Amino acid sequence: MTFDELYKEAKKVTGERILSPYAETGSVGAALLTQQGNIFTGVCIDTACSMGFCAEHAAAATMITSGENRVIKIVAVGEDGTIMLPCGRCREFIRQLHSDNLLAEVLIAPGKVVLLKDLLPFVWEQD
Repeated sequence: MTFDELYKEAKKVTGERILSPYAETGSVGAALLTQQGNIFTGVCIDTACSMGFCAEHAAAATMITSGENRVIKIVAVGEDGTIMLPCGRCREFIRQLHSDNLLAEVLIAPGKVVLLKDLLPFVWEQD
Protein backbone atom coordinates (compact mmCIF):
# COMPACT_ATOMS: atom_id res chain seq x y z
CA MET A 1 0.00 0.00 0.00
CA THR A 2 1.54 3.28 -1.10
CA PHE A 3 1.01 6.61 0.61
CA ASP A 4 -0.83 7.81 -2.50
CA GLU A 5 -3.40 5.05 -1.98
CA LEU A 6 -3.59 5.72 1.76
CA TYR A 7 -4.02 9.45 1.09
CA LYS A 8 -6.99 8.70 -1.20
CA GLU A 9 -8.62 6.60 1.50
CA ALA A 10 -8.24 9.42 4.03
CA LYS A 11 -9.57 11.99 1.57
CA LYS A 12 -12.68 9.86 0.88
CA VAL A 13 -13.96 10.30 4.44
CA THR A 14 -13.58 14.09 4.55
CA GLY A 15 -16.44 16.44 3.89
CA GLU A 16 -17.76 18.72 6.58
CA ARG A 17 -21.14 17.83 7.99
CA ILE A 18 -23.10 19.54 10.72
CA LEU A 19 -24.17 17.00 13.32
CA SER A 20 -26.00 19.37 15.65
CA PRO A 21 -25.83 23.03 16.70
CA TYR A 22 -22.85 21.98 18.85
CA ALA A 23 -20.95 19.47 16.72
CA GLU A 24 -19.59 19.03 13.23
CA THR A 25 -17.40 16.44 11.54
CA GLY A 26 -15.36 15.72 8.44
CA SER A 27 -12.92 18.61 8.19
CA VAL A 28 -10.05 16.12 8.65
CA GLY A 29 -9.86 12.48 7.63
CA ALA A 30 -7.18 9.95 8.51
CA ALA A 31 -6.18 6.55 7.20
CA LEU A 32 -3.80 4.06 8.71
CA LEU A 33 -2.33 0.81 7.48
CA THR A 34 -1.84 -1.99 9.98
CA GLN A 35 0.72 -4.74 10.23
CA GLN A 36 -1.92 -7.18 8.97
CA GLY A 37 -2.44 -5.07 5.84
CA ASN A 38 -5.80 -3.57 6.82
CA ILE A 39 -6.77 0.05 6.30
CA PHE A 40 -8.78 1.92 8.91
CA THR A 41 -10.15 5.41 8.42
CA GLY A 42 -11.65 8.01 10.71
CA VAL A 43 -12.87 11.59 10.79
CA CYS A 44 -12.49 14.31 13.37
CA ILE A 45 -15.46 15.36 15.47
CA ASP A 46 -15.38 18.98 16.61
CA THR A 47 -17.67 20.04 19.45
CA ALA A 48 -18.50 23.37 21.04
CA CYS A 49 -17.13 22.33 24.43
CA SER A 50 -13.93 20.61 23.19
CA MET A 51 -15.04 17.04 23.85
CA GLY A 52 -14.44 15.99 20.25
CA PHE A 53 -11.53 14.03 18.92
CA CYS A 54 -9.14 13.83 16.00
CA ALA A 55 -9.45 11.75 12.85
CA GLU A 56 -6.35 9.75 13.83
CA HIS A 57 -8.04 8.79 17.12
CA ALA A 58 -11.15 7.67 15.26
CA ALA A 59 -9.11 5.51 12.86
CA ALA A 60 -7.09 4.03 15.72
CA ALA A 61 -10.25 3.24 17.69
CA THR A 62 -11.66 1.32 14.73
CA MET A 63 -8.36 -0.53 14.43
CA ILE A 64 -8.47 -1.49 18.12
CA THR A 65 -12.11 -2.56 17.81
CA SER A 66 -11.02 -4.88 15.01
CA GLY A 67 -8.36 -6.47 17.22
CA GLU A 68 -5.25 -4.78 15.88
CA ASN A 69 -2.84 -2.26 17.39
CA ARG A 70 0.29 -2.10 15.20
CA VAL A 71 0.38 0.86 12.78
CA ILE A 72 2.68 0.70 9.76
CA LYS A 73 1.66 3.92 7.96
CA ILE A 74 -0.62 6.84 8.73
CA VAL A 75 -1.78 10.01 7.01
CA ALA A 76 -4.20 12.80 7.95
CA VAL A 77 -5.80 14.99 5.28
CA GLY A 78 -7.77 18.20 5.49
CA GLU A 79 -10.98 18.58 3.54
CA ASP A 80 -9.09 20.76 1.05
CA GLY A 81 -6.56 17.95 0.45
CA THR A 82 -3.78 19.38 2.61
CA ILE A 83 -1.66 16.75 4.35
CA MET A 84 -1.71 17.42 8.08
CA LEU A 85 0.68 16.30 10.78
CA PRO A 86 -0.87 14.40 13.68
CA CYS A 87 -1.14 16.60 16.75
CA GLY A 88 0.94 15.79 19.82
CA ARG A 89 -1.98 14.04 21.51
CA CYS A 90 -2.46 11.75 18.48
CA ARG A 91 1.25 11.03 18.22
CA GLU A 92 1.42 9.97 21.86
CA PHE A 93 -1.84 8.02 21.67
CA ILE A 94 -0.69 5.94 18.70
CA ARG A 95 2.72 5.40 20.30
CA GLN A 96 1.14 3.92 23.40
CA LEU A 97 -0.98 1.39 21.50
CA HIS A 98 2.05 -0.74 20.51
CA SER A 99 5.75 -0.30 21.29
CA ASP A 100 6.68 -0.71 17.61
CA ASN A 101 4.34 2.11 16.56
CA LEU A 102 7.30 4.44 17.06
CA LEU A 103 8.46 2.96 13.74
CA ALA A 104 5.21 3.85 11.96
CA GLU A 105 5.74 5.94 8.83
CA VAL A 106 3.90 9.27 8.84
CA LEU A 107 3.27 11.25 5.65
CA ILE A 108 3.88 14.89 6.65
CA ALA A 109 3.99 16.55 3.21
CA PRO A 110 3.78 15.38 -0.40
CA GLY A 111 6.66 12.93 -0.83
CA LYS A 112 7.96 13.50 2.73
CA VAL A 113 7.72 10.61 5.20
CA VAL A 114 9.12 10.46 8.73
CA LEU A 115 8.91 7.89 11.50
CA LEU A 116 6.58 8.57 14.40
CA LYS A 117 9.58 8.49 16.75
CA ASP A 118 11.02 11.48 14.87
CA LEU A 119 7.87 13.44 15.72
CA LEU A 120 8.25 12.38 19.38
CA PRO A 121 11.96 12.73 20.09
CA PHE A 122 11.60 12.79 23.88
CA VAL A 123 9.41 10.28 25.69
CA TRP A 124 7.84 10.99 29.05
CA GLU A 125 8.35 7.64 30.79
CA GLN A 126 11.58 6.61 32.44
CA ASP A 127 13.41 3.51 31.18
